[in-house]
Amino acid sequence: MAYQALYRKYRPATFDEVVGQRHIVQTLKNAVVQNRIAHAYLFCGPRGTGKTSIAKIFARTLNCTSENNDRPCGHCENCRMALNGSHPDIIEIDAASNNGVDEVRNLIDRVKYAPMEGKYKVYIIDEVHMMTASALNALLKTIEEPPEHVVFVFATTEPNKVLPTIISRCQRFDFTKVSQKDIEYRIHVICEQEKIAIEDEAVSLIALLSDGGMRDALSILDQCRAYCENKIHVDDVRQIYGILTKEDIGSLFEKLYQQDVEDVIRNLQDAYERGMDMKRLTSDFISLLKESIILDYSPNSTLVGERSKSVVQKYMAASPLPFRIRLLDELMDTYNKYPYASNVLDYLETALLKLISQSYEHEKAAEKSEIRYSNHANTASKSHESTSDKSEIIEKKAKKANKIAKKDSKAESDVSRETLKQSEIPNHKIIFDDEYILQLLVGSDKKIRKEDEYKYEDRILYQTDPDYGKYAGSLNTSSIFAASDHYLLICVNTEMEANEINLTEEKESYAPFMKKLIGKPKKIFAIDMNQKQRVTKDFVKRMKEGTLPSPVDVTVPMEEEKKPENTEENELKKIFPNLKVEED
Repeated sequence: MAYQALYRKYRPATFDEVVGQRHIVQTLKNAVVQNRIAHAYLFCGPRGTGKTSIAKIFARTLNCTSENNDRPCGHCENCRMALNGSHPDIIEIDAASNNGVDEVRNLIDRVKYAPMEGKYKVYIIDEVHMMTASALNALLKTIEEPPEHVVFVFATTEPNKVLPTIISRCQRFDFTKVSQKDIEYRIHVICEQEKIAIEDEAVSLIALLSDGGMRDALSILDQCRAYCENKIHVDDVRQIYGILTKEDIGSLFEKLYQQDVEDVIRNLQDAYERGMDMKRLTSDFISLLKESIILDYSPNSTLVGERSKSVVQKYMAASPLPFRIRLLDELMDTYNKYPYASNVLDYLETALLKLISQSYEHEKAAEKSEIRYSNHANTASKSHESTSDKSEIIEKKAKKANKIAKKDSKAESDVSRETLKQSEIPNHKIIFDDEYILQLLVGSDKKIRKEDEYKYEDRILYQTDPDYGKYAGSLNTSSIFAASDHYLLICVNTEMEANEINLTEEKESYAPFMKKLIGKPKKIFAIDMNQKQRVTKDFVKRMKEGTLPSPVDVTVPMEEEKKPENTEENELKKIFPNLKVEED
């Protein structure tokens, strides 16, 4: 016997075997039980969603002679003839090749004859939108007042091309795309019957590629079965359909985050030359970024598969949320432009380069006038002091240096040459040593960072505030890198911006503004993108090695609350809380 394609072999024979479309199936079953059969039906929806299959099942149900409620039974004479395609009263017409007025006139002539075997004569007209307007108009009168024994079922993927006068005379059923879950379940059932070994991830990918079409899903499964010998792996499906693995996308993200332009472009071009689908790559990239954001807020979420969790943890976890959101926006915007793109690869490359360019440092400050907060390794080995103690010493020395500078801007303070250097104010610069930033990262809390990020977005609302506008404006382009109860480690594009923020923190303190903005006074530490990437890489490496430093202890100086004056009026108000004092 010749090989039969899976979508034909496993075409549903009863309503119960139909995947999805429960609302349509239930309506048709009820119509048969209640004997409320309409004279014309219009089935419309995407391809491969069961329009023709349900039309055939409905036709068999109408002519089934079984007295039970499980019609069509599949055993009576009418059912057997219908399954063999030899039933004289179930007529299937392909409107794509029989769309003229002459064909319609022949159909009208045959309609008046009574059924030969069944109770109804059912006409299933597929792709009815392909019929000419004149042919549909010729059929109009017959559809409006057909003989009692005739039922028309029209199927179309484009109902907008069907004449409104035809649609108004039919009961319309809109078929929806089959859900991913339903397709996966059906594939598992068929693979079990066909003894096909297949990975769960391969099933999920096939369901995703089918785009809601059950027929397309089985066609893909058929092709994968022909390609693979023993077991269908997810990578086999990706190879056949030109899709990069999640591991590849994760690696691409890491190179993008590290600003490795050459590797990013080379990887994209290699994938393009291997025939990989750039639109699918963009879509999968968006999906993985979405999953990484879900995991940021819910690390144990069941909405994300184990493979995705592994990739996100390996390649994306160290990157800040704002960076991923910016990338997500860029990719979504680029994906919408693909229909008009002459070269999809150029569009994708440009989008990623645009994102990288936002991270580059545009200006570099002179190294002669910089203040460094550092935990120099040599100093640490000589003093044998604990990390937290040294951090406190560093902060005290910084404050001392600032006081000296204010007294005499021409004098240079020589405070611990290895940890702190300062040039003349106002030209001095504050840059934090990588080791100190690592200590801040170790002492940070991911949960606090997420809470603060949400409130931090409101800083734009204070830009015109007379008290806080200066502070809000200086933080306009910043994003939170890490946070704890007492401090925020923020990131800006350039070293110059970071220096300005650090100088403002040193001279005036952001603590009052932070209390207003996020509800708690916190100290601000600013770094640029280059240092952030360098420290992130070092943090991941040392975390694996178990050589991370101890967290730094940061205190936030705040102004003491003013105590109310001990006046006669205040004393009276203690006794009489509702007292109002008015002057004559």
